[in-house]
Amino acid sequence: MDGVEIVAGADPSEAARDRFESGYGATAYPDHETLLAEEDDLDVVNVVSPHAVHFEQTTAALDAGLSVHVEKPIVTGVDDAVALTEAVAGRSAVVQVGYQRHFDPRFQRIREIVDGRIGELGGVNCFLEQDWIDGQTGTWRTDPDLSGGGQLYDSGSHLLDALLWTTDAVPRSVSADIQYDTPGVDVHSSLSVALDRDGEHVPASVFVTGDGPTGPETREGLYVWGSEGSAEFTDDGLIVRHGGETGHHDQAFPGFEELTERKLEAFLDAAAGERENPVPPATGLQVIGLTEAAYLADERGERVDVQGLIAGARGSE
Repeated sequence: MDGVEIVAGADPSEAARDRFESGYGATAYPDHETLLAEEDDLDVVNVVSPHAVHFEQTTAALDAGLSVHVEKPIVTGVDDAVALTEAVAGRSAVVQVGYQRHFDPRFQRIREIVDGRIGELGGVNCFLEQDWIDGQTGTWRTDPDLSGGGQLYDSGSHLLDALLWTTDAVPRSVSADIQYDTPGVDVHSSLSVALDRDGEHVPASVFVTGDGPTGPETREGLYVWGSEGSAEFTDDGLIVRHGGETGHHDQAFPGFEELTERKLEAFLDAAAGERENPVPPATGLQVIGLTEAAYLADERGERVDVQGLIAGARGSE
């Protein structure tokens, strides 16, 4: 990317370090502590490691005075999500969470539609289907000590973020029915979520499957109903119904590399003070709160107060 110099990297894998050094012509260290101690010419850090080490690595970079782009989920566990959110407060450094749907024109369009095109929001339904478990078995993503869980903590995190961001809502409570492939690794999740949108109650349903029947392609959908219309988004495009008319909006799907570049460009601008942080830690905190509350709801067989869970973590500090 223009204006970016890769100074150094860190990875516990020697093979990965060799690939990094040959690809970027920069030094690779076996751990982030050594990198931060040895390199004094750093401005920003990109954390793309397994979920469970995000908190340690991000806070270490913050303590070194650096801005951080951290991949989703921001951390694992509500306590760490609260701690990191509060650690950023009052600092000049920026922490941006890697939710690329905020930079996808299709999801931006849905957020605009919900904000004023279909009247008062009455309900939301969303789903994500992947053949996830077959491809991830044996990797760190199916090791709960590194991943935090299974499909809901992995790509399912993107769906929960999209639900909250497009509706501009916070999760109030959740009930859940979750099925596990192996202990700690969820593969099917059905959530009933109560959202709060500017003081208004909005019911939402979420279904995530990591053992989908349609092959390697991801399928995703988001449906919103309002008092004056509705919008239906799938991989085939966007359909908006309003005033007795139906509009079909076919939008090109931005590729992974394009979306990655968009979110990193936004991060660099935010770190330079040229724009507001588009995906701050508070956004990641709400997703973590909903995720952990869903696990608890399934375990207990009862509805869980998401905001109460977050408030409890704040009170335990």
